[in-house]
Amino acid sequence: MGGVTGILVLAGTPIGDIADAPPRLAEELSGADVIAAEDTRRLRRLTQALGVQPSGRIVSYFEGNEAARTPELVEALAGGARVLLVTDAGMPSVSDPGYRLVAAAVEKDIRVTAVPGPSAVLTALALSGLPVDRFCFEGFLPRKAGERLGRLREVADERRTLVYFEAPHRLDATLTAMAEVFGTGRRAAVCRELTKTYEEIKRGPLGELAAWAAEGVRGEITVVVEGAPEKGPEELDAAELVRRVRVREEAGERRKEAIAAVAVEAGVPKREVFDAVVAAKRAP
Repeated sequence: MGGVTGILVLAGTPIGDIADAPPRLAEELSGADVIAAEDTRRLRRLTQALGVQPSGRIVSYFEGNEAARTPELVEALAGGARVLLVTDAGMPSVSDPGYRLVAAAVEKDIRVTAVPGPSAVLTALALSGLPVDRFCFEGFLPRKAGERLGRLREVADERRTLVYFEAPHRLDATLTAMAEVFGTGRRAAVCRELTKTYEEIKRGPLGELAAWAAEGVRGEITVVVEGAPEKGPEELDAAELVRRVRVREEAGERRKEAIAAVAVEAGVPKREVFDAVVAAKRAP
């Protein structure tokens, strides 16, 4: 686009310990023309802790007003403003507001940059003791039990390490559902209050972690789950073949296509998978 445009800066903020704030954060907070904050009260506490006095305009930018406020911020960017986006903790756009604004800025050919900062995802991965060479971030699971199980079944065979955010009051139900879908023996780590005074990393099989969480857990939670083990064709019994077909059906595939796909990945005839599905349907 023609003319001089501004720049959108995504800034990471501490997930617990204020001393983890990146040095550039203070500079951006004091020099931005507009600061879009998920919670303006928490922003004030952050600037006070850093000894910063913002000179720019401060506006709220959270889930409830994200869609309506984005055009206003894009207009400011188009007019040459330096807009700083901060969320309550961690990086904007990662299970936090930001994606809409970034997408809108990119569409208008406005420069977008970032001030890297703390990340609960990467911190939990590093502390989990699980493989981290390949991982998949799944964010928050659905609150409804049926939808939660469905989402977990979609990744039941995922080989990469899985990372989730969860609210403390739903952790018990989530770990129980994970144990049901992934198996009680699948390794996991519950990372609580990362970088804070009462930081705790609880590691163990999902079955044990679910029993531990039943007593009640407080704080901000990140759950890291080991990826599915590799299975050879000889390991896939009839029950596993049926489970894989159901996972594909729940994801929207027709039964015929699901059976064919499972047969290919299991290295067995389609008839064997079909017979297993029929037998399971007839079973009491």
